[in-house]
Amino acid sequence: MKLNCDLGESFGAWKMGLDDQVMPHIDMANIACGFHAGDPSVMANTLKLAKQHNVMIGAHPSYPDKQGFGRRSMNLSVAELTQCLHYQIAALDGMAKAQGLTLSYVKPHGALYNDMMKHQPLLSTVMGAVASYPADLKLMILATADAKHHHTMARHLGLTLVLEAFADRLYTDQGHLVARNIAGSVHDKAALLAQVKQLLASNSVTTQSGKSLKLNADSICVHGDNAQGVALIEDIKALCSASV
Repeated sequence: MKLNCDLGESFGAWKMGLDDQVMPHIDMANIACGFHAGDPSVMANTLKLAKQHNVMIGAHPSYPDKQGFGRRSMNLSVAELTQCLHYQIAALDGMAKAQGLTLSYVKPHGALYNDMMKHQPLLSTVMGAVASYPADLKLMILATADAKHHHTMARHLGLTLVLEAFADRLYTDQGHLVARNIAGSVHDKAALLAQVKQLLASNSVTTQSGKSLKLNADSICVHGDNAQGVALIEDIKALCSASV
């Protein structure tokens, strides 16, 4: 099970995350492309870190919403969103090539990610945008009870999916994340590690109603925004290594 993390989200003099401490412990870096966070220098430095630690790189594009950190939904046409995604992917793709690196996948950020998992027409647009970009890129989406259908959608476009699970979030019976404003939606350390162990043992999670839901995830999303988060990533990495 590979670990992925959102990185490169600093901007100018503003620093977010502990990228240099996180990078040694992960397998996949989702790098901001400038529309919600990141800038050319941050992108270049994050790519350099990924190269140093042999971490796979992915584009982490968003709605054009830097002021809102990409957390606000936007109503874009199919053409507008496709072009918005191509622009961001191309930026990171070019920066990666300048360092002799190859972009491997795309993972949408924030509101765009949440919206596409709720609305199939939007997911179709995102899939189409990634499939039509002139490179062999995979698309990372949430592993849900609809995974089989999502794989079918992707296959029709010649696109490969990477399914991810969240270590720290409670799930609904359909495999969606329980809203953060609901008590218990974000796991404490003990519940988080228990969920990771369950994912590693059976690729399943225990849902809000107590059911066991098979996810068949390829990757676990982790967060390294602070020292406690980095320590948790180290614990999760140790569990992953022990399960091999």
